[in-house]
Amino acid sequence: MSSKPIEGRMTADAQGGVTVFTIGMRINNFRAVRSWWPVFRAMPRMLKELSKDRGIGMLGYQLLLGAPRVLYVVQYWESPEKLLAYASDQGKEHRPAWAAFNRRMREGKGKVGFWHETYVVPAGAHEAVYVNMPEFGLGKAIGVVPVGRRGDRAADRLKAA
Repeated sequence: MSSKPIEGRMTADAQGGVTVFTIGMRINNFRAVRSWWPVFRAMPRMLKELSKDRGIGMLGYQLLLGAPRVLYVVQYWESPEKLLAYASDQGKEHRPAWAAFNRRMREGKGKVGFWHETYVVPAGAHEAVYVNMPEFGLGKAIGVVPVGRRGDRAADRLKAA
């Protein structure tokens, strides 16, 4: 992906459904580094693993910063089944990180917060537009095409899928 903007109006090259998974943490106590630092460090290892092996099912991701205490990742997956298979796979980075995180959560007494949300979006129920933007979000995950190829209006793009 280039950080150079793509001129004009583009849309995600959506051909079907997508599973959107958001995951993040909130640092409730900055001084409690032992509570939040391991959580902060675990995500890059998982993203590296997922990016190396496309067969796992993650299409792409976007790192985002929220309020000063909040970090989160939006991930795009081929299916909820592939997401859940990765989450429970004993041989992948997620499972041991999750077990360690749960231990720290109990010990940390609220010093770090965590959330995740999963959205299963069927074909025809999502659309995107990017104007003078580098590839971003779903478009970064699956590629972009000129808006006209999928319809000039959001309503047209929703019907096209």
